[in-house]
Amino acid sequence: MVKPTPYILKLLFISLLSLIATFSIAQEPIELHGTIVTDDHITVSWLVDCDVPNPPNEVFIRYNRAVILTNEGDVWLSEGPVKYTEGRITLDELTPISNYIFQLGYLNPDSPKADSKGMVWTSRERFKTEIPWGITRFLMMIGSLCLFIYGMKTMSEGVQATAGSKLRNILDLMTRNRFTEIFSGFTLTGLLQSSTATSVMTVSFVNAGLISLAQSVGIMMGANIGTTITGWLVSYFGFRVDITVYALIIFAIATPLLLIKKTGVRSWSTALIGFALLFMGLGFLKETVPTFTENSALVQFFISYSETPFLGMLMFILLGIVVTIIVQSSSTAMTLTMTLCATGVIPFEVAAAMILGENIGTTATAEIAALVGNVHAKRSARIHTLFNVIGVCWMVFMLPFVLQLIGSYLPADPFENSEAGRQSATTALAAFHTVFNVANLLLLMWFAPQLIKLATWTVPSRGGEDEEFRLEFINTSIHLSEISLIEAKREVSKFGEVTSKMSGFVQKLLTETESAEQHTLHTKIKQYEKITDRLEIEIAQYCSRLSRTELSKAASEKVRSILSISSDLERIGDIFYQMSSALERKSESKIWFTPGQREKLVEMFRLVNRILALMQRNLDADEDAEVNLAEAKHLEKELDQMRKRMKQEYISKLESGRYNLRSGTVYNDLSSSLEKVGDHALNVTEALSGKI
Repeated sequence: MVKPTPYILKLLFISLLSLIATFSIAQEPIELHGTIVTDDHITVSWLVDCDVPNPPNEVFIRYNRAVILTNEGDVWLSEGPVKYTEGRITLDELTPISNYIFQLGYLNPDSPKADSKGMVWTSRERFKTEIPWGITRFLMMIGSLCLFIYGMKTMSEGVQATAGSKLRNILDLMTRNRFTEIFSGFTLTGLLQSSTATSVMTVSFVNAGLISLAQSVGIMMGANIGTTITGWLVSYFGFRVDITVYALIIFAIATPLLLIKKTGVRSWSTALIGFALLFMGLGFLKETVPTFTENSALVQFFISYSETPFLGMLMFILLGIVVTIIVQSSSTAMTLTMTLCATGVIPFEVAAAMILGENIGTTATAEIAALVGNVHAKRSARIHTLFNVIGVCWMVFMLPFVLQLIGSYLPADPFENSEAGRQSATTALAAFHTVFNVANLLLLMWFAPQLIKLATWTVPSRGGEDEEFRLEFINTSIHLSEISLIEAKREVSKFGEVTSKMSGFVQKLLTETESAEQHTLHTKIKQYEKITDRLEIEIAQYCSRLSRTELSKAASEKVRSILSISSDLERIGDIFYQMSSALERKSESKIWFTPGQREKLVEMFRLVNRILALMQRNLDADEDAEVNLAEAKHLEKELDQMRKRMKQEYISKLESGRYNLRSGTVYNDLSSSLEKVGDHALNVTEALSGKI
């Protein structure tokens, strides 16, 4: 048997001492639990373990700004002592927006890790303070909101500039029917991890005319399903993808593209930069809003109502709305809700009520984004709001039954105030979020037309319908590319509807005998004439800005065509206004038409209305549709022949003394005016066919 040498015994002894030392170090009584930074102060907490050998009586903290501390000759500030069993210590009146380093420590001269004063310190940790809530932070919050809106506008402009036939074809595939719309909304939200981003982009597409209001309904519905993915990620992994992290990467990719001369590439760069700015704005907004935790006074106020059944539910729905509007993210709000529930601050049922409120609160961002859009963008955002509000209204009454049903499928009861119950509650909340949104989708997807009507009613057009001027399709802040031409053409189409209505008013005025109704018609015609004047000016200014951009030869021809059409339509409005004034003077002078004169004018109006109807069909037709120029020429020729016959008849009867001179003059002027309307309507059709 080989005896161990003294060297081997010494080595074994040293190894044994090392194991003992390692064990003693592992049993240090202070283990950092976490930090909560609130503006200019921080609360540092540690895990209290009284089973360790010789736990300390008191805990100290030393700290200072990172720029002051160095490896040698560190300058520390200190706080304490605090009883070890309290488990936390708070530092007040720190320098705002500064990086700090801190260490927790306790007195133990016997520890091998003790310094010259007998203190044992934990490893260095860092935190950063924020700006205290006040006017500066309020202005920062407003600036963040402005950056978000500017990013939305920039992205919208870039999307429109790049929106050629390919993008429209992709969107056509995405919005082919209600199911593809829902799937598109779900996919976009699942990829972006933000229903806010999907809703904002949808509003931008509607504003740009890329998709219709009806097509946006399904995308908004699908976005509500996609946002439930985040709930499952939070529930199982405690992790949420934050796209703001990649904003600078997007800038790095997009900015060099601005140096490329190709217009399409620069347009894509603008869209990407707008996308990055949008999410940077959201990121800044989340940093500048008031800190919102379970210790916040507002949350504590709502928690006091948790024991009141129905009122408590309504209060927590309201809390969910408020929190989501503040943090601008339903996913963030839901994460907070799950945290409150998992830590036992609020019970499972009121957390579910908060999630209902968060579904309403998330619509605020789309409503804000739509403020800079046209009436259709506003209606698209309103449909999203109505969809979620209606869903919450019916779920309020079903909530107890749905929660019981979900709880019955889980291994632990989410209603129990136990560790297993609270863990089960987070899964139940993710399941409830999904069940609610899927059920609401299955219920309301069949009522999309009614949602559109309700949105149209709550966001009325300020165009010709309510006799107030406003460009309904054109966004005057955007003047780029093919999409701008589409918007201008739609505005011209609405222009045509205005002139057609004026024709109906004048025709009714011709046969109206009640003075009060005559006055109403004269007023309407005068208002509509002002609308036509303003429309021509605004469309001309818009086309002027368009012509200064990089346009192809075909696009330039379309701009000239739109200018020509708007000029002819404005002239038609002037003619109808002149006819209204002539009829008004006729009534004031007590001049009367014979039944034959009135019948001839009514017949001529019928033909003019056919011409205007054909003109409107051509204006409303798709860009690739063939313009019916032959029929327009045929009707205009028929109108000329009718006017010629009426003029010959008028002269003949005037020479024979069978016509009153004054009434005959008005009669002749009106028929001449109607012929001019036909000429201008033909000019519109010719311009649409490219003959200008």
